[in-house]
Amino acid sequence: MNDWIAPLLALMSACIAGFAVVSFFSPGPRPISRILVPLLALVPLVTSITALGMVILYGSQTLALPLHDLTGFSLRLDYISTLLFVLISFVGAIVLNYARTYLDGESHQGTFLAWMSLTLGAVILLVLSNNLLLLVLAWIATSLFLHQLLLFYPGRPGARRAAHKKFLFARLGDVALIGGSTCLFIATGTTDITGVNLAARAGDGGAWFTAAAILIAVAAMLKSAQFPFHGWLVEVMEAPTPVSALLHAGVINAGGFLLIRFSEVIITAPGVLAVLVLAGGFTALFASMVMLTQPAVKTSLAWSTIAQMGFMILQCGLALFPLALLHIIAHSLYKAHAFLSSGSAVDKVAKTRRPGPVAIPDVSAIARSFLVAIAIYVMIGASFGFEHKSVQAIALGAILIFGVAYLVAQGFADKAPRALTTYTILFSVGAAISYFFLQRGIEILLKADLPATPEPGPLEWAIIILALCSFGLTAFAQASFPLWSSHPAFAGLRVHLANGFYVNALTDRLLTSKVTSSSPTLPQAQT
Repeated sequence: MNDWIAPLLALMSACIAGFAVVSFFSPGPRPISRILVPLLALVPLVTSITALGMVILYGSQTLALPLHDLTGFSLRLDYISTLLFVLISFVGAIVLNYARTYLDGESHQGTFLAWMSLTLGAVILLVLSNNLLLLVLAWIATSLFLHQLLLFYPGRPGARRAAHKKFLFARLGDVALIGGSTCLFIATGTTDITGVNLAARAGDGGAWFTAAAILIAVAAMLKSAQFPFHGWLVEVMEAPTPVSALLHAGVINAGGFLLIRFSEVIITAPGVLAVLVLAGGFTALFASMVMLTQPAVKTSLAWSTIAQMGFMILQCGLALFPLALLHIIAHSLYKAHAFLSSGSAVDKVAKTRRPGPVAIPDVSAIARSFLVAIAIYVMIGASFGFEHKSVQAIALGAILIFGVAYLVAQGFADKAPRALTTYTILFSVGAAISYFFLQRGIEILLKADLPATPEPGPLEWAIIILALCSFGLTAFAQASFPLWSSHPAFAGLRVHLANGFYVNALTDRLLTSKVTSSSPTLPQAQT
């Protein structure tokens, strides 16, 4: 396997480095990188598909990098890393080609493409790393390269402020990850991530593993823009659309990947799992409600990303790591498409003149929709066999079906066309079948790489019940949003929701550092 993959990885690295160098030396519009973009997009994609194929045929492998005896640097090729490798390469190819035409004519197009290629290379190195030091370096490099992209328009005060805030939170995350990695090294005496996870599975390490789990969870939550550190993700909309697509479809998932990669460590600390459920669940509920009040498409998508990241953190807290990985893949594909097509979506809505729901259901229709959605979920789940599912997975499926009930409610509205009613019920059936099918498939695929979900104790049962009640009430509020949002009694609440209850403004006040006009590192682009 090494005979095939090692040369391909070397070629991929050379292509990314060479493309970046060429782009930096031809920063103007229509650079030579315009010709090299398709090649840069193709080589990592072919390499990633080949790596995944080799893992399917020969199983997981570890590749030693040059100077391995001195540094210990190695790459891990398993289903976790190669699936994400394919995802990053695929999304990166689309975003790079989109940016090639989107920024055509910009005075620093080549520089932009160079930083974007380096960011993609750092993210790929992050997911493939099998060494604690190499992972930390890739984690930091990803953030620093992305910082350059966020400052592509340095003349905009909003862009500088958002980049500065993101920079501060990222450095806090770096410190947490460095501290967690240090604890793991002290506990195990090795920097090999595979060895660390094996030691955690064996129960070695004691309190050092608990400390590492806490610090890794902190780093993951900071990276994933969890409440109350979420404001920067909404503000970075000042950056060009390709940056938003790359950030929301790729880089933001690094926190979830970190929890998945160190799942054996995280699962040794039940208290950390509980905190992840509470923090992720609250972030998901909070952001999903704020999202409903946003008038701008990109801002609404940003709040959607915060909610999705919260839900992913919740999945990790429930020890459903295979489903968290599946969520990363699905969310990345959806969010890349959503950002890159946001302009055409606005034009389509403007032409049809029909924003918002097709039909507005009353309370009775919403209640019936929830009953129908739950009944469908129970019937489909029984056909697949609930006995093979953990309590956490069954509860997560119920939460997901609450979201489907929103669409079913529109079908049950009095003024809804009959075709819509049929469509929403079929969609609910398809969603339930897809959930159980994909859940079973990803669990089988990752059985050897990830720990099994433990049986819930009293604390876990209390958190599961709390999550079910909270998400159920929030889904009901979302489905009935057109009914109560325009009521005078809720006018003030709508304003507060639209402003995210001013948490971001409070965060700005607490940050004593100020953004100066001397901070940009990229020349100002022509607008």
